[in-house]
Amino acid sequence: MTLDLVNLTQELIDIKSVSRWSNVQISNHLDKCFREQNFQTERLEYVDENGESKVSIVGKKGTGTGGLAFFSHTDTVPGQEEDWEPYRSIVRDGRVFGRGACDMKGPLAASIVAAADLHPDQLKSPVYVMATADEEVGGGGAQQVARESRFFREGKPRYAVVAEPTEMVPIYAHKGGATITITALGKAAHTSTDLGISANFLIAPFLAEMAELSKEVSQDPRFQNFEFNPPSNGFNMVFNDGGTRQNVTAAKSVCEICFRPMPGDKSTELVDIITRKAERYGLKVKSRLKDSFHVPPTSSLVQLASRVAGGKTPATVPFGTDAGWIQNGVDELVVLGPGNIAQAHTVGEWVSITQLEQAVAVYRQLIQEVCS
Repeated sequence: MTLDLVNLTQELIDIKSVSRWSNVQISNHLDKCFREQNFQTERLEYVDENGESKVSIVGKKGTGTGGLAFFSHTDTVPGQEEDWEPYRSIVRDGRVFGRGACDMKGPLAASIVAAADLHPDQLKSPVYVMATADEEVGGGGAQQVARESRFFREGKPRYAVVAEPTEMVPIYAHKGGATITITALGKAAHTSTDLGISANFLIAPFLAEMAELSKEVSQDPRFQNFEFNPPSNGFNMVFNDGGTRQNVTAAKSVCEICFRPMPGDKSTELVDIITRKAERYGLKVKSRLKDSFHVPPTSSLVQLASRVAGGKTPATVPFGTDAGWIQNGVDELVVLGPGNIAQAHTVGEWVSITQLEQAVAVYRQLIQEVCS
């Protein structure tokens, strides 16, 4: 059965797969699609922190080791359903519209179609297509594939392409993600009794220190990298006391500090600075650090991707991908996909059909050069 690129993109968009809920339905659909196209398949499962079942599907053609792996994710951000119909895809003016069209069900469809017509006997080394869970909320699927996939472990792909939207410009570096969660615990009581302890007051001195720290971070070269535009790490703070009413002392206040680590910066040092300041006030601290991604722009895969994509100059991007989780499991990696990140996560999200078709052609040439 020959796969139609636009139809497959629409099929995937029309299956609601917001990260907050299970992605079993879209994973089952992809598993069936892979098998119909002569892929061997592997299924990896886990239950997320909300108790939702999550599945990543690995499709493989060919035997032996090395080869080329394409990584995409099946989850999306929420659809903003009050503003449009995000899970009813439409084709108009040479574009496919719908939640995930750009990020990244269109790119996933392109990678599947690129490998679909290949017979395993045509390949000297294998080609893989990974459809992972939860990229938008921590990368749990990609981490599990890198850690547990038998195909990935035994096949040891030499090269990998993360098919996130880059307008088919090869990306050799991107920022990561850091979240430090600081919690103050007080005691709720009606303010007329004077018996409460406000968690907001307990955390307030720390918040004041963060306001000062944000000014330092924006100027400190330890936390900058001028390969990126902007070169800063986007240091930000949000705060939540659970919507406590003005006549009640807050029982719990939570502050989240978020920033984007960059290759070669001192992000771990910044996490330590924030942690020490919070602990000095007796606050609880939990941190999570997602690695940035960087390979030399002169690496053989980046240069190959540049050549087959029409000579486009390799670049960096400020957003993150699953590349940070998988870069240590392959020899070389590049981020390369159809669509523009400015179209992602928006009402009216879309991807150009012309660029989807270009992605199929580029991916096929990469497979031919690496695996045939």
